[in-house]
Amino acid sequence: MRHDDEIDTPRGRARFRFHPPTGGATVLVLGHGAGGDVDAPDLTAVRDAVRDAGAGVALVTQPYRVAGRRAPAPAGHLDEAWTAVLAELRRRAPQVRDWVVGGRSSGARVACRTAVATGAAGVVALAFPLHPPGRPERSRAAELLTGLPTLVVNGDRDPFGVPEPGPGIEVVVRPGQRHDLRGDPAGTAAVVQDWLRVRGWLS
Repeated sequence: MRHDDEIDTPRGRARFRFHPPTGGATVLVLGHGAGGDVDAPDLTAVRDAVRDAGAGVALVTQPYRVAGRRAPAPAGHLDEAWTAVLAELRRRAPQVRDWVVGGRSSGARVACRTAVATGAAGVVALAFPLHPPGRPERSRAAELLTGLPTLVVNGDRDPFGVPEPGPGIEVVVRPGQRHDLRGDPAGTAAVVQDWLRVRGWLS
């Protein structure tokens, strides 16, 4: 059963769609890209794959998007709103053992920056924007260094770059895919599902 709701955060009203777990003790919480929404093909495919495996999924819409704006809020504002939503989800589902956080692009960055503070068990980063297009010197690789198990799924044609693997960071490069990962959403979802299952977060 899906629960749709809006809650007040320090940065305005955020929205979430929560599909509680049916048999497992894991919930994957996903955020959207800077100008997109939670109906992006990769997010939708991952949601369906994780739900089919018995885990829960929450899709979070940031306050600036709820308010109808496309330009993203400052990073600190995004992090505050996300943290508030995670706290509310935890309050509503105290039986959940493992909360895995993630998202696509900007949403992946938010999840990484707040993962430790929100008590996450791991991170799923879809289309992590390593640097602005054409600006490799402005690397955001440090945001991936959470110390938690982290999966990065990027396309090999992503103009935002592809992160390098590192301790605890697994990088899966999808051939022929760009930043939107629209070419094969089911394949992306299968990668996420397998990674979660190997770590015992899916049955």
